[in-house]
Amino acid sequence: VRNESDGKRVLNLFSYTGAFSVQAALGGAVRVDTVDMSQTYLTWAEKNMVENGFTDETSYRYLREDILQWLPGPLKDYYDIIVFDPPTFSNSKKMKEILDIQRDHAYLINLCMKALKSDGVLFFSNNFRNFKMDESVSNHFNVKNITKQTIPEDFRNQQIHHCFRITRNLPAS
Repeated sequence: VRNESDGKRVLNLFSYTGAFSVQAALGGAVRVDTVDMSQTYLTWAEKNMVENGFTDETSYRYLREDILQWLPGPLKDYYDIIVFDPPTFSNSKKMKEILDIQRDHAYLINLCMKALKSDGVLFFSNNFRNFKMDESVSNHFNVKNITKQTIPEDFRNQQIHHCFRITRNLPAS
């Protein structure tokens, strides 16, 4: 994320501590929107951004939103990079819907792709050990499994998560 963020608009969904937001800002992102439903996590993310010198409120925003309700909104072709790292399952009382990432990922990936510019990149990660990518996603988008690149060699559990780099299909030449 850091290496691809220079001059870009970045959206960090289910941001937790905001680590990806910090990396995007360090990489030169001109806009970073950090979105989570938890005010605790947003406060933590903002603190991490400030500690790294990123304080401009117009460039770095923290949005407390139910992502399942917010994402279908008017975000068409806006972001260059989206980091989408949802929980495996959530039935929070704050949410209108229950999130099951195995069941819901194709729908949510499609929503993310609508929010991306035509040459944008979606980084999708999840911690469901038995995760299987829905074929419809691979049929509509370029999906590259980058899991091995995201786990250090000396990390004890090499199957801690799944991570994908997703872009739009290139036109036939």
